[in-house]
Amino acid sequence: MPDKKIVLLEQIEPKILLVRDERIILDVDLAALFGVTTKRLNEQVKRNQVRFPPTFMFKLTESKKAEVVANCDHLGNLKYSSQIPNAFTEHGAIMAASILNSPIAVEVSIFVVKAFVKLRQLALNHQEIQRKLTDLERTVSGHDDAIQQIVAALRQLMVPKEESKPKRRIGFHAIKDDGIEPKGKK
Repeated sequence: MPDKKIVLLEQIEPKILLVRDERIILDVDLAALFGVTTKRLNEQVKRNQVRFPPTFMFKLTESKKAEVVANCDHLGNLKYSSQIPNAFTEHGAIMAASILNSPIAVEVSIFVVKAFVKLRQLALNHQEIQRKLTDLERTVSGHDDAIQQIVAALRQLMVPKEESKPKRRIGFHAIKDDGIEPKGKK
């Protein structure tokens, strides 16, 4: 039987979306995780609006709603809803758990935070890999010039030099009386 903690993290991670360069979770997904209806979650948020500044929660636009519904299969029912969903950031999800104050909400909020942290760590690792690739490209491009210079020097060495005078032969050479070398002996 799989560990409950791992199952919860695997259920939460796909529900965290990137909107406006911000990782968020929609009210419908958050309510399902907390074991309440979306209506109940949004009622509590409305009653406690001072706890939800724009950095904790914001409403999606119609176009963003359509984009999210098109990209996420599990949000198909949202397509027919007349309501614009609320988008909760990591801090907003924690605050939502505190206003619901149910044991399930408190327990699940811990996993929601862990999922956000895990995704943040993955993003940082991705940035680190990109930085290393950029460094590698710079290093390789510097080596490219050096390699091209070495290849050019090697090609110059391989080109036979044209000499104006014939090479002097080394060793004993028999010369006929007429001053001509015998054929076959070189």
